[in-house]
Amino acid sequence: MTKRSNALAERLEQGANALAAFADALTETEWQMRVPQDGRKVGVIVHHVASVYPLEIELAQVLAAGKAIEGVTWQAVHEMNAKHAQEHDAVTKAVALALLRQNGAAAAAAIRALSDEQLDRAAALSLNADAPLTCQFMLEDHAVRHSYHHLSRLRAALNR
Repeated sequence: MTKRSNALAERLEQGANALAAFADALTETEWQMRVPQDGRKVGVIVHHVASVYPLEIELAQVLAAGKAIEGVTWQAVHEMNAKHAQEHDAVTKAVALALLRQNGAAAAAAIRALSDEQLDRAAALSLNADAPLTCQFMLEDHAVRHSYHHLSRLRAALNR
């Protein structure tokens, strides 16, 4: 673990913990509410964040190895998210929060295992027009930011 990898892991943990605390305080009615301009239920979005941590970490690890990420497009991401929403429409708060805590901890541990050299490695990333981006950028723009992004939107949707 390096100072940088630990700082990234701590930021991910802070975001995951903030999302978990917010979600834990929701009523069942709020949990089931569909988010305007998104269409997914609040609970589905919490479960979504938890469920994609492993994929976000896996992609960052590909960049950490200096390998390009090919075939990942925003269309594929949107399709994956739609499929997830359909399959997990009835997700319970207990299931989503357990997955958020489990996958958040695993993601933080994986980030802590990265060296500064790995964080600095760059390779083409198809999600970003094949721009050569670093592992650290991928982590910050996806796994670390993800919980903050959705927490902000959920707070706005619920006026909290």
